[in-house]
This record gives sequence, C-alpha cells and structure tokens, in this order.
Amino acid sequence: MEALRPVPRTLLRDRAHAAIRDAIVAGELAPGAVVRDADLAERLGLSRAPVREAFSRLVDEGLLESKPQSYTRVTPVVSDDVRDAAAVVGAMHELVTRIAVPRLTEADLDTMRAANEHFAAAVRAGDVDGALRADDDLHHVLVRAAGNRAAAATAARYTPLIRRLERRRFGEGGACRSAGLHDRLIDACAAGDTEAALRVTAVIWRSLEDLDPE
Repeated sequence: MEALRPVPRTLLRDRAHAAIRDAIVAGELAPGAVVRDADLAERLGLSRAPVREAFSRLVDEGLLESKPQSYTRVTPVVSDDVRDAAAVVGAMHELVTRIAVPRLTEADLDTMRAANEHFAAAVRAGDVDGALRADDDLHHVLVRAAGNRAAAATAARYTPLIRRLERRRFGEGGACRSAGLHDRLIDACAAGDTEAALRVTAVIWRSLEDLDPE
C-alpha cells in the first residue's frame, strides 16, 4: 500500500473550490472583494492552476464574477439570485423527500433527531456555523436515502448562494430556520407520511425565498 502518492489534479481543484467557496459563504471573502489567484494559491499552499479552475467553477455557480484582463471578485448578495437559488434547492429537496421517506430506517431517523438537537443547541448558543452544519446534516439524511445524484449535485451547487445570506442574517440576530419545523418533518418521516413530509419541506425551503439582503 502506498499512502504517499501524487495527489490527483482534480482533487487539488476540488480542494481549492471548497476552501474558496466556504470563505465566501463565511464572509471571510466579502461581497465585492477582489480575489487574485496568486494570493489565494499562496494562502492555500497550492499552485495557481487549481485555483484558476476553482475560480471558473465559482463564476458558474454565481459566487464570483469576472471581467477578462480586469478583475475577479466576489458577487454581491442579490435578492433575485437568492430567491432563484432557494426555489431550485427547495424543488430538489422536495424531490428527494418524496423518494426518501419510504426508504428511511430507524437509524436514519435517529440521525435526523440528533442533528436537530445539535441545531437547536447551536441556535440557542448563537453558533451560526454549528446551526448551519447541523441543518445540512439533517437534510443530508434524506438526500442520501433518495440516492438521486442529479438532485444532490444541483442542491449542492446552489445552496451556498442561500447559505451566505442565512449566515449573515443569523449572525445579526435575525431569524433562523425553526427546530420545530424540523421536528414536524422528522415526525412525518417517522410516520411514513410522504405528503406531510413534502408539505413541511415546502415550508422550510420556500421561506428562504423571502430572505432579503437589505
């Protein structure tokens, strides 16, 4: 077994993409901030090539905007973009909920309950990162159980556009998703009531369409 092998180029690109995306969502790279491949490559300990590839992907995802031979910068948080992303992500989660509910095991439900306990505790503590991480963990149970890779990839692509606004609003003491709604979702899943689970899922995700960056 060879543990020390060359790291595939695609992995470097993915590492760069994840790191820069997370910095944008967390606000470490603020809206309007100009980013340079050389600077970020140095900070990430990578060459410039995977960082450039990550930039291209982030432009496609709406987190960066670029003018050739001029600048690459973090996009502003725009209401229409957030609403569009929330509508798409919500539709994907409704799809996976419909598929997943009949497939859920007791272990899956226990994982969802534990995630919601972590979510509620993080909200009480004002821990935005913990709350959003727990929220992801809860909904990922349904995504994983559904096994629809296209839906999972689509949701993953557009969720960061929502997350950076959610994170900012949460950090300012604004409203966050309700642990009570999660409880209702889990109860519907436990009862095998797909239609009820879909109704709660719609409420959870469509409420994000009303988020306003102003």
